[in-house]
Amino acid sequence: MIQREISKHVLDMAKEYPALTIIGPRQSGKTTLAKMLFPKHKYINLEEPDIREFAKKYPRDFFKNYSGNLIIDEIQRVPELLSYIQVIVDDNNIKGQFILTGSHQPQIKANIAQSLAGRTAIATLLPLSIKELSDTGIVLERDEYIYKGFMPRIYSENVTPKYLYQNYYSTYVERDVRQLINVGSQNSFERFIKLLAGRIGQIINLNSLAGDVGVSQTTLSSWISVLEASFIVFRLPCYFNNFGKRQIKTPKLYFTDVGLAAYLLGIENPEQVFRDPLVGGLFENMVVAEVLKARYNQGKNAEIYYFRNQNGLEIDLILNEGQSIIPVEIKAGASFDLSFAKNIKLFKGLSDKVKNGYIVYSGDKNIKTENAEFVSFTKLTIK
Repeated sequence: MIQREISKHVLDMAKEYPALTIIGPRQSGKTTLAKMLFPKHKYINLEEPDIREFAKKYPRDFFKNYSGNLIIDEIQRVPELLSYIQVIVDDNNIKGQFILTGSHQPQIKANIAQSLAGRTAIATLLPLSIKELSDTGIVLERDEYIYKGFMPRIYSENVTPKYLYQNYYSTYVERDVRQLINVGSQNSFERFIKLLAGRIGQIINLNSLAGDVGVSQTTLSSWISVLEASFIVFRLPCYFNNFGKRQIKTPKLYFTDVGLAAYLLGIENPEQVFRDPLVGGLFENMVVAEVLKARYNQGKNAEIYYFRNQNGLEIDLILNEGQSIIPVEIKAGASFDLSFAKNIKLFKGLSDKVKNGYIVYSGDKNIKTENAEFVSFTKLTIK
C-alpha cells in the first residue's frame, strides 16, 4: 500500500468539518484513500446504476437505508443528495460523518457552494508523486517516470502503461467529455487532445489550434474547460503582479498526468522518451505537476505561475512564499550549466521581492550558485 502524503490533511479536516469532499482525476486513488483513512464508514458508489437510481428517486429512503457515517463515491452523479446531507449534518453535527468524492470540479464546487457551504472541507488528490513512490521504495529514471506516469494502478497492480492509458482515454476522457458537452466529431476531439499533448508547456493559441483541428475557437475553449473540469489538464496562469503591463497573460497548459501525455504522443517505452523531440516539454510537465501535487497534499491552494514578458524574458515556474517570489527554471538535461540561471538573474532585477531560485534538472548534484540552486527533480522540496 502506497501511503498518500495528503492523508494528514484529510484526517485533520475530518476532525473540523462534518463533511469532507475529496476531488481529483478518476483513478487517482480517491476511493482507496477514503476507505483506508475511514475504515469504519459504510461505502456507497453512485457509479452503480441501481444505487444511483435509488438515490435519485428516493433520497430520504436512501439515507434511512444508509445511515451513520458514510463514504459516498462520485457524488456529482447525484448532486441532489447534498441538500439532504446539509440537513443531516446540521441536525447531528458529527465531525467527519460524510466523506464525499468526485471527479468534476466546477460541478461539485458549485453544488457544494449552494448546499454545503461552511460544512465541508475540500481536498484535491492528484495521481501519485515521485516522493510517494520513493518513500515506498520505488525509484525510477527520468524517462521511466515520464513513460509510466503516476496513476496508482500502474504501481499497485503492475498494469502496462500503454493499456492503462488506452483504457483511461476511452473509458473516462471521452465519456466525461460526452457527458458535459456535445462533441460533434469524435475524430476532431481526438486530434485536438493529441495536439494539446504536443504543445504542453506552451502558451495556448486557440486560433492556431482551431485551424489545425478544423473547429471554432469557441468549441476548443469549451473542450479545454471540460478537460480541465475533469482534471485531465490544468492551466498555469502568467504571473503579472507589479511587473508592468508589457507581459503575456495567456496561460500555459499541462496534463495532470504526464503518462497520459506520453501515451497520446505515441510513446511506448522509456527509450522513446529520450529520443522524442518533446522530451523537454514532457519533463517540464512532470515537474510542474509534481509542484502542484505537493501544494495540494499540504492542503494549500495551487498559487503557482509562470512568467513571460514581451521582451522574451521567461521563467518556467513562479512560487509565492509569503512576501517572497521564488523563480524556478526547469531543464531536462543532466549536466550542470551556469547559463541555466541567466533568466533568474534577470528576473531578480525586476523586483526586490524575487529571491534566489531553483534550477530543477535531471542531474543528481545539488549545487548552489549566486542566483539559484541546482536541484535534482527527485529531490525538489516545496514548502
